[in-house]
Amino acid sequence: MSEPRIRYDDTSDTLYIAFAPGARATGLELNDHILLRVDQANRVAVGLTLLNFSLLAQPTEMGPRSFALTGLAHLPGESRELALALLRSTPVRDFLALSAYTPTGDPAEVVPIAALRPERITPRAA
Repeated sequence: MSEPRIRYDDTSDTLYIAFAPGARATGLELNDHILLRVDQANRVAVGLTLLNFSLLAQPTEMGPRSFALTGLAHLPGESRELALALLRSTPVRDFLALSAYTPTGDPAEVVPIAALRPERITPRAA
């Protein structure tokens, strides 16, 4: 696999990461800011689209921002399983760090979250 193509559109504050430029893809909305583009037939990640990129990448005094992957709950079972598998695999995990938190202390309640890995992102203007 070649190096991902990374493009930033300043006007829309959107970062595009293409793992397979030009490949057909289905978008899986992970939350309001993160779209995972996949080739469902071959079960591979085609790219990521990061909306409001400046917000996603903005550090805090406590470390990187994490975002709940609320869209996973709305995906059909097979698509959700594919998204989770791809989030745990390269090349997606090179750009997004997947983890979880338990908001109530109940170990059965697990909310998937992700944070950008800014060291991997060197966008060029689109």
